[in-house]
Amino acid sequence: MKIFSSKYFWFSIASIIYILFVIWIGNYWFLLGLAIIFDIYITKKVNWTFWKKRNGKNSTFVEWIDALIFAIIAVTIINIFFFQNYRIPTGSMEKSLLIGDHLFVSKVDYGPRMPNTPIAFPFTQNTIPVLKTKSWSDLVHWPYKRLAGLGKVKNNDPIVFNFPAGDTVVLEEQATAYYEIVRRTARELMEKENFSGSTVKSMENYFSRARKEIWQRYHIVYRPIDRRDNYVKRCIGIPGDTIFIDEAVVYVNGKKIPEIKTQQITYAVQTNGTTINPKAFERLNISKSDYQYFVGSAYIMFLTQENAEKISKFSNVLSVQPVLARRGEFAPYIFPYKSSLKWNEDNFGPLWIPYKGATVKIDTSNIMIYERIIDVYEENDLKIDKADIYINGQKADSYTFRMDYYWMMGDSRHNSADSRYWGFVPEDHVVGKPKFIWLSIDKERTGFRKIRWERMFTKVR
Repeated sequence: MKIFSSKYFWFSIASIIYILFVIWIGNYWFLLGLAIIFDIYITKKVNWTFWKKRNGKNSTFVEWIDALIFAIIAVTIINIFFFQNYRIPTGSMEKSLLIGDHLFVSKVDYGPRMPNTPIAFPFTQNTIPVLKTKSWSDLVHWPYKRLAGLGKVKNNDPIVFNFPAGDTVVLEEQATAYYEIVRRTARELMEKENFSGSTVKSMENYFSRARKEIWQRYHIVYRPIDRRDNYVKRCIGIPGDTIFIDEAVVYVNGKKIPEIKTQQITYAVQTNGTTINPKAFERLNISKSDYQYFVGSAYIMFLTQENAEKISKFSNVLSVQPVLARRGEFAPYIFPYKSSLKWNEDNFGPLWIPYKGATVKIDTSNIMIYERIIDVYEENDLKIDKADIYINGQKADSYTFRMDYYWMMGDSRHNSADSRYWGFVPEDHVVGKPKFIWLSIDKERTGFRKIRWERMFTKVR
């Protein structure tokens, strides 16, 4: 049809799509881009693809460059606003998601975020491969803005998010949060002095010395929100919920949440002195990283309840028992790191999850729960002077939250660095929702057996 050859027709189509996109973004300064679209389709005064001739034949090299530039721009826009790939690097979500699963992560489900650091090397999270240097520029920094999405985060949704405690990173030990390294070092300093008979000082003294020691010993970097490592966990609690964990059983608002069939905890497996055939583990989809064998015929294993029951029926297995932290036993690495609470990974809470607009009373008995929210996530100047709390220079006994927060946990309960270890996930850290597995690679196998064909294009649940 003749209309399809009209430059005004294609200009109209491109303009409508662009205007709708600008309305979605909500920044109407971008409407100035209509002048560029008009020139591309109508006036053609400027050669916007300056690397190639507008008229005449281009070399094969130039055509390849043109295709590459178009692909980079197109994929970058798709990654920012629509979806991106995410590869599972650890076993924290097994057996729901396996190491080597590649996920299609939708950003439109909860609404895509405008990037905080729009100037960045394409297709990298925070480090340029080979060069090992940071992949973004600090010249431009945009505030948090989330565009309209198809829905909201719900309980038990699997979520991809930026690691909240990943703002400060020890390059030599990136698998552990900087703040946990500081706490661990402070505990070691205190234990060392206590063992030597020296006078034990305040924890703040040890924290100060630990921070100084770490900054002298290692290379420390800061990462903005959108450049922090991506994690995937299950959203156990949404804003306003109350979380409670009793002997590894999770309750939300007083109700026990249904156990997921693929959920795992640690078990001790005792045999009659013989080892279990590795083929039996393979049949149960238990990978080598899921268990350790100790001399004396004992295994420590991450197992689903179903697999635990199956292993208990093996002829050479004497017992299969869950390994849980004891109720009332304080774990110093568990949020909010307060010994008087006596919380651990299997016995935790109750803990209320803040929501936008909610106001809470704060004092020295609970400030440790909200300290990072007030000081870091919502960027206030928080100071604690003995029994007094100051926010932005004003003495405070209450605080009103400016964002929603979430509570994330891995399905492999004893193999997951999640909210129990570093606290709440702010709404501005939520990246998207994994929809399906488009590729799954098993590094423990070889050849075509490395591909888990049965997992490809299966829905993430």
